[in-house]
Amino acid sequence: MRFKLVIEYDGTEYHGWQVQPNGRTIQGELEQALHRMRGETTRVVAAGRTDAGVHAAGQVVSFTLERSIAPDTLAAALNALTPRDLSIRSAEVVADEFDPRRGAVSRVYLYRIWNASWASPFWRRYACHVRCRLNMEAMRAAAATLIGEHDFTSFRAAGCDAAHARRQVLRSRLDIDGSLVVYTIEANAFLRCMVRNIVGTLLEVGRGTRNSADVGEILAARDRTCAGPTAPPHGLCLAEVKY
Repeated sequence: MRFKLVIEYDGTEYHGWQVQPNGRTIQGELEQALHRMRGETTRVVAAGRTDAGVHAAGQVVSFTLERSIAPDTLAAALNALTPRDLSIRSAEVVADEFDPRRGAVSRVYLYRIWNASWASPFWRRYACHVRCRLNMEAMRAAAATLIGEHDFTSFRAAGCDAAHARRQVLRSRLDIDGSLVVYTIEANAFLRCMVRNIVGTLLEVGRGTRNSADVGEILAARDRTCAGPTAPPHGLCLAEVKY
């Protein structure tokens, strides 16, 4: 039986999604829990390989088990065997050919910024703290430039193994809730560190060290050195994967 899980996790204490020999990972915790529960060794595949420190509220994973089990029983058993910073929201049986990564039509990421003179103890693990007041109008104009299909080489991290850098961005917007700024971006796919590199550039616009019009020029340059720094991982969350 092939299963699809929707999971969420606090990525603070993890070395990312993918199994590593000397680090705690989301994939590793799930595969260990499945082995303890069923005695089976199975590979868990995810819709997106989040980096160290990145969170997820709607990550989608899939795997195959040799023996049948009810989805609700599977979810309850895994929740009993996984750490408190990792939870299974739902489980369902899917077709054998289901691939959470290749089957996705889009992914939605949120990046949270705590924009206040003081550091919030409540948001310190989930939002990047920026003390200076950001120019939201300029940041919104810059973010809107990214909507559409573009070559995102300028926002692509070194070591990215994607075959090409063209991506279609469906949403790119900023919302404010008091001192919390939330950047939402939805695209058909993402490059390695693409969102964090975009946010690093938008923050430069917000601080006034770049103009909003610069973002279009950065895209056209297709040169990573033209964009801003990589924003910290703890502000990023994989919110949803759409099929």
